[in-house]
Amino acid sequence: MLAAPLPQARSGSEAAQRSPFERPVLVWLIVLAGLAGIVSWPDLVAVLRDLRLPDTDDAMRLVQVRDLLAGQAWFDLAQHRHAGAPPLHWSRLVDAPIAGLILLARPVAGPALAEGIAAVLWPLMLLVLYAVILYRGVRRVFGWRAAAFAVFAATQAVFVTGLFAPGRIDHHNVQICAILALVLCVARPAPTLRDGAMAGALAAFSLAVGLEALPFIAGAGLVLAGLWLRDGRATLPPFLGFGLGFGLVAPALFVVQTGPALWTATACDALSPPWLWLGAAAAVTASAAALVPEARGWGLRLGLLALCGGVAVGGFLALFPACAAGPFTGMPDLVRAEWLVKVREMRPVWQLVRMAPDAVLAGHVPVLIGAVVAGLWAWCGRDPAERRLMAGAAGALGLGVAIGTAQFRGLYVAGAFVPVVAGPVLDRAVALLRVPEATPRRRLAALALSLALCGKVWLLVAGIPQALTGTEKAFEAEHAAWRRCSDRQAIAALDVLPPGLILAEIDLGPNLLLHSHHAVVAAPYHRALPGLAASIEAFRDENALARVAARVGADYIVACAPPAKPGEAPSVVARLGQGAITPPGLEPVPVPDTPLRVWRLSAGAAKG
Repeated sequence: MLAAPLPQARSGSEAAQRSPFERPVLVWLIVLAGLAGIVSWPDLVAVLRDLRLPDTDDAMRLVQVRDLLAGQAWFDLAQHRHAGAPPLHWSRLVDAPIAGLILLARPVAGPALAEGIAAVLWPLMLLVLYAVILYRGVRRVFGWRAAAFAVFAATQAVFVTGLFAPGRIDHHNVQICAILALVLCVARPAPTLRDGAMAGALAAFSLAVGLEALPFIAGAGLVLAGLWLRDGRATLPPFLGFGLGFGLVAPALFVVQTGPALWTATACDALSPPWLWLGAAAAVTASAAALVPEARGWGLRLGLLALCGGVAVGGFLALFPACAAGPFTGMPDLVRAEWLVKVREMRPVWQLVRMAPDAVLAGHVPVLIGAVVAGLWAWCGRDPAERRLMAGAAGALGLGVAIGTAQFRGLYVAGAFVPVVAGPVLDRAVALLRVPEATPRRRLAALALSLALCGKVWLLVAGIPQALTGTEKAFEAEHAAWRRCSDRQAIAALDVLPPGLILAEIDLGPNLLLHSHHAVVAAPYHRALPGLAASIEAFRDENALARVAARVGADYIVACAPPAKPGEAPSVVARLGQGAITPPGLEPVPVPDTPLRVWRLSAGAAKG
C-alpha cells in the first residue's frame, strides 16, 4: 500500500545516485514548470489589455468595484444600471482589495489599464496564498518533497487552474483558500483552542463572502462535535474554539458589510440573521460543552448535543422557514425551468456526462479518486498525523462528490483538496523508484494513481473522442462566437448610441454593463427575477419581443448570433443575430464595427 512505511529521503551522494528526485532543485523546477503552465499568456494579455474576463460573474464583480470607486456607498450593493436596481448578494470584503489594487495602479498605469492589472494580480495573489497554505499543511505531516509535489499537483487540477486564472475576480477562489486553511487547522495531530478559533473565524469569513461553502463548514463543526462526544475533554479545545470563533466573528463581519437598515432582514442567500442564528447556536453549544464534567460520561454529552442541535434546527425552521428551501426562494417556475436548471454549474452529473464529458472526467473523477485514496489512507495508515490529515481531506472530497453529483459547482471547493492527496501519493511513487524490493507493477500502479489524480490528464483523455467526432470544434466555434459578441470592442461600439436600457440575452448583461454606458434589463443573478423573466419571455418568441420591450421600457434590443448546432433548428436568438428575421414592431438600428445586432421599437409599437 502507498500508506505503508517507505524509506525516508536520503541525503548526500548516495541519494543523488539512487534518485534524482532527492535533489530539491529538480523538484522545484518541476513545480515551476507546472506553475508556468497555469497562465495562458494570450488570455493574460486579453485580460490586461481588453478586460476579457473569463466569466460573467467576474465582469459583474468589476462593475461592482468600479461603482464603489466612483462613489457608490459601501453598504449600497444595488446595481443601479440594472432595471429595478436589484441588490447583489456579494460581499464588499472581496470588492475592497480589488479596489485597493486599482487605486495603487492608477497613478502608474492610468484608469483603464489599472483595472486590467488588478484583474490579473488579484487571482494570482490568491493562488500564491493557496499554494502557501497547501505547502505548509502537507509539509507538516509528509515533508517538503510531498508538499512540493502537492503544489505541482495543484497546477494540474482543473478547478485550481480555472478558478485562480487571470481575470477570475469572483469569490470562489477566496472561499477555497478559507476552507482549505480551515480543514488544515482542525486536521492537525492535536488541534488546540487556537486552531479551533482560527477555523471558526475562517468559517465566518467564508460565509461572509458567500454561502457556497456552507456544507463544508457545517461538516467541520459536526466532526468536532462528534470527536468531543467520543473523547470528551481531550478534544474540547478545538470544538470550543471553533464555536466561539464562528459565533463571534460572523456577527462582526455581518456588521462590517451590511447596512443597519438590513440588520433584521432575512436573506437566505447571504450572511444574515438565519445564518447568524446558527453561528450563535454553535457558540452556545461549544460553551455549554465546556461546562460538562468529564466524569459524567458520553451520555450527558450526547444529551447536550441533541438538545442544542434540536433548538438550533427547530429555531431556524420556526424563525426562517423560507430558508429551509435553499437560497433561490420565490423564483418563478419560468425562470427556474428556462434559466436556473440550465446553468452549467447547476447541472447534475448525469446531465453533464452527455453535454460535457470532459468536465465530468477532469472534474468529478479526480475528486472521487482522491476521496477513495484519502479514505483508505486514513483507515489503513500507520502514522496518526498522516491519518488525521487524510481523514480531513477525505471528508472534504467525499462531501464534494456528494454535492457535485447533484450540482457541478459543489466540486469547486472540494477540487482544491485533491492536491492534498496527490502530493503524498506522487511522493510515495517517486520513493518507490529507490526501493529495491518494489516490483515494476507496484511502481507502475503508484505512477498511474498519481496521474489519475491530475485533472489535466483526464482532459487529454476526454479530448481524444471529441477530436475524432468534431464536438470540440463545435464547442470552440460557439465559444468564439460568444466571445466576439461580449468583447470590449464589440460592446463599446454600442456607445455611439445615446445611453439607454438594453433588452438582451441574460448572459450578455454583465459585459454590457462593464464595457458600455448602457443599462440592462437582465443579468444572470437570481435576485433580479423580473429582468430574468422578461429576457426569457422576449427571446423565446419573436412575436413577443416588441411587447416585452415596451413593457420594460427598453430603448434597444440587442442580439448575438451563436453558430447553428448540428441537428437543431436555429433558435429565435440565432435568427435574430444572423439578421434572418426582423420581429414585428421593431426596426433595425445600424451600428458599425460590432457583430451585435441592434433594434429599437418602431414608432407604431412605441406609441402602442
